[in-house]
Amino acid sequence: MRDNREMIGSTPPPAPTTTPATQWFEEGTALAESTRQTAATSGADAQRADARALDVIVIGAGQAGLSVGYHLLRRNLRFVILDAHKRVGDAWRQRWDSLRLFTTARFDGLDGMRFPGASDQFPTKDEMGDYLEQYAARFHLPVRTGTRAERVTRVGDRYVVNADGARLEAPHVVIAMSSYQRPRIPDFAHALDPAITQLHSMEYRCPARLPNGDVLIVGAGNSGAEIAIDLVGRGRRVWLSGRIPGQVPFDVRQKWVRNLILPVLFRLIFHRLLSLDTPMGRRARPAFVSRGTPLIRTRARDLAAAGVKRVGRTTGVRDGKPLLADGTVLDVASIVWCTGFRPDPDWLKLPVFDEHGEPVQVRGVVTGEPGLYFVGPHFLYAVSSAMIHGVSRDARRVAEVIEARVGARAAA
Repeated sequence: MRDNREMIGSTPPPAPTTTPATQWFEEGTALAESTRQTAATSGADAQRADARALDVIVIGAGQAGLSVGYHLLRRNLRFVILDAHKRVGDAWRQRWDSLRLFTTARFDGLDGMRFPGASDQFPTKDEMGDYLEQYAARFHLPVRTGTRAERVTRVGDRYVVNADGARLEAPHVVIAMSSYQRPRIPDFAHALDPAITQLHSMEYRCPARLPNGDVLIVGAGNSGAEIAIDLVGRGRRVWLSGRIPGQVPFDVRQKWVRNLILPVLFRLIFHRLLSLDTPMGRRARPAFVSRGTPLIRTRARDLAAAGVKRVGRTTGVRDGKPLLADGTVLDVASIVWCTGFRPDPDWLKLPVFDEHGEPVQVRGVVTGEPGLYFVGPHFLYAVSSAMIHGVSRDARRVAEVIEARVGARAAA
């Protein structure tokens, strides 16, 4: 299979420069034409002119947004990438301390730039964050950090993005961020004893930040399993609630598995066989969306060997304590909700979500909204859509559609 990614050079790329508050674009070839168009203007007039000169606004500078930016850049389209974090890669740096990617480095490079280091190792969260920052710098992607998109609407054939008091317009907008969702926590959580510390997996950092005592983890997917191992490794008694969403039938910690089996799993099964273009993928999608990806690195026997206590579903509250489906009441000091996310479309003022809260789209192209796109959601096109190597394919597809539409508009 052809791989168009390059190795990172021995000299690291320069760190991205800070964009002045009065300038919407960082320097980059994709924006050269916009710069020329506004050279004769200044102040607020220049900002408004730049904002209207865009072909595309990308919301989110994680792996999905940067990948979209790379493919827009190759097509010489004018765009800007907005991100609420202070630095590119902070969405990874702010996750729990012991987090490592579930995929090895050979599958963690975006198009145009390989991931550094040994190809069969699992990168840390900070290594992933730094890689994304270097990626943005290497290709001079026009990222506007510290800028949160607060509202997206459509006026005629253009979309309006309000972000931190500024207004940008473009005929195309790509939603490339996971934070269009909010943590999914059951309604009964508010009835728990206030003395029990509750936090979502996105807020968990390390065992030391939880009070002494037993911990209940609700949700037995990859995040729940990894956090459980992290906690028992620091001497905590941990209860893991919920059904495991399946698991890979081999130990990925073995080198021969990483080198021989994982390419088949990630590149063939997750990337090609389990997609919306195959009957197998269409049948499998509902289960993947509702239950999550099978356990990859930490499996059921690893949990048992570490001393994690497996229990059934958490269904409610009794006397202020979590109640399991079998009637058991657990006396715990903390609960970590590893229960995923639910869509939060309040800031996206467009009718693009179905009754399940999923965007109505075909390979990232939103139905009924010519100019709106999604990249990054779980199983957008295939199981790999939420993985680094899969998001590149989805981003390329969306960039191709945008290029064709921009060209057709210019010809008209």
